[in-house]
Amino acid sequence: MAEGTIAAGMGGSAYIPFDERSGGESVVYFTRELSPAGLLKAYDEVSGALAGKVAVKLHTGEPHGPNIIPRPWVKELMQKRLDAGTIVETNTYYEGGRHNTEVHRKTIQENGWTFAPVDIMDADGTAMLPVRGGKWFTEMSVGKSLLDYESLLALTHFKGHAMGGFGGSNKNIGIGCADGRVGKKMIHTTPGSSDMWDIAEEELMERMTESAKAAIDHFGRNVAFVNVMRNMSVSCDCEGTAAQPVVTPDVGILSSLDMLAIDQACVDIVYAMPPDVRHDMVERIESRRGLRQLTYMAELGVGNARYKIVDLDNGGREVTAADIAAQVGDTWVDDGQGHYAD
Repeated sequence: MAEGTIAAGMGGSAYIPFDERSGGESVVYFTRELSPAGLLKAYDEVSGALAGKVAVKLHTGEPHGPNIIPRPWVKELMQKRLDAGTIVETNTYYEGGRHNTEVHRKTIQENGWTFAPVDIMDADGTAMLPVRGGKWFTEMSVGKSLLDYESLLALTHFKGHAMGGFGGSNKNIGIGCADGRVGKKMIHTTPGSSDMWDIAEEELMERMTESAKAAIDHFGRNVAFVNVMRNMSVSCDCEGTAAQPVVTPDVGILSSLDMLAIDQACVDIVYAMPPDVRHDMVERIESRRGLRQLTYMAELGVGNARYKIVDLDNGGREVTAADIAAQVGDTWVDDGQGHYAD
């Protein structure tokens, strides 16, 4: 390799157990309540970081996408906790129902995101944010109006992803805040390549992570993360009705002030499931070298790969990813009133 050549790290298919990680620990909150009440419960634990004009970054989905976070849940969150908040999105790099602002607006309406303002952040142009400590970028192109907000809530549907292996908070911000024509091209395409998707595996994970770091560095301490582990197809919500059937069981909702910790905890819960249950999701993550998202976040100092999980359903006692995985699919049943009980 020539001197000065940039190369991606390795190990994107190698899972690192909790006990083999070093560094500090962050706090991750967890509830099994997959309901509006559960979303409020998880959000309340991290809401103190949010002030002023809040951008709520979530995946609004391709037309009639079956697996996105339920609109009634988000409606209740916005009305009860974020009445001055704005849902934010960007246009996509690929052709589809969100490729440009005009068709994107139609899809937003079709999918029922009509109860709160929705800002397509690159509708009126782009802006550059610095990437501190990156090796692929010194700056990243984002939707221009991202800079109009004072706080950022990453409200993420955790699931698989066709190229990223998994889509957590890192993907939601890293791809989701990059604008559809410049930023996403910087992440996915080598300049001059005829293949718009030629960047993949570990290099893609690193580029995505540097993009996410630019956004969260911009907001500083005014960032919070919520990951909803429900309807976890190995396909991203970008695939809409073409998504692969859901075979990974629902888990619950997690929240944190640490992007690495929350994504790592979600991955750890999946890996703690029985081999036959986790098989499809793990195969998707490892075949795309998606675990490099986690190790590169750690290298960039984005957060901690070690954490403690606070169980909001049981008096705040500490639990492990294995504890949560052991209960998945057991006795937690919706009582019809938006609450879960055994």
